[in-house]
Amino acid sequence: MKIKIYQIDAFSDQVFRGNPAAVCILDNWLDESTMQHIAAENNLAETAFVVNVGTDYAIRWFTPKTEVDLCGHATLAAAYVLFKYYNYKSSAIKFDTKESGILIVRKDGKKMVLDFPADQIEKVATPDLLVKALGCKPIETYKGKTDFMLIFDSQSTIELLKPDFRLLNKIKARGIIVSARGEIVDFVSRFFAPQVGIDEDPVTGSAHTTLTPYWANKLNKTTLTAQQLSKRKGDLVCVWDGDRVKISGHAVTYLIGEIEF
Repeated sequence: MKIKIYQIDAFSDQVFRGNPAAVCILDNWLDESTMQHIAAENNLAETAFVVNVGTDYAIRWFTPKTEVDLCGHATLAAAYVLFKYYNYKSSAIKFDTKESGILIVRKDGKKMVLDFPADQIEKVATPDLLVKALGCKPIETYKGKTDFMLIFDSQSTIELLKPDFRLLNKIKARGIIVSARGEIVDFVSRFFAPQVGIDEDPVTGSAHTTLTPYWANKLNKTTLTAQQLSKRKGDLVCVWDGDRVKISGHAVTYLIGEIEF
């Protein structure tokens, strides 16, 4: 069996930055174990599998260890592949998902805009294990649908964090978002997710469905600039629109290949 595979750097307009995602456009779903094996073999933060369903598409995302409910950068990458290589004519692609409802990606010039549901967060006490794993205590801690979000005092604090991933792996959550006000952009962040096989994700679109409502309220503005401070870095523009978050970014092709098994 042969399957075409695309590797796309999302949330960047140049290769070797942003977040790499693999994309496989399928005629029909593969069995779940095969998709998981492909994702593990790719060893990227996410592999997106996409199947045409009428005028829309269904999408699923796998890390090297597990399937996840929502992924931003791999959805951006999948839309980029459909627009660029599959001659998708409309300016917006609708993706059906198992757990996160309808997701929409629109063209906006050279950028694309993710239209995702906003996360619902609640303030919680900071687990002691999180403080120990990160080496410092946040100003505030929140819990969303799948992630903890920790707010710190400065961008430099975020940059200098050196988590103990062995301890972070014991936290019952998909991942840990850390964030602070930015020095040049409105807010910065990093995202740690050893629980799903990714110690640090380079640029996490889905985390910005949690970050954007928080910072929109904190900064009293609905359009915000953001940067994720991984080694690869990624730049995003986020708009809070009530129960939706719109996240803009570029994408660029790194490779096109073929899986044979």
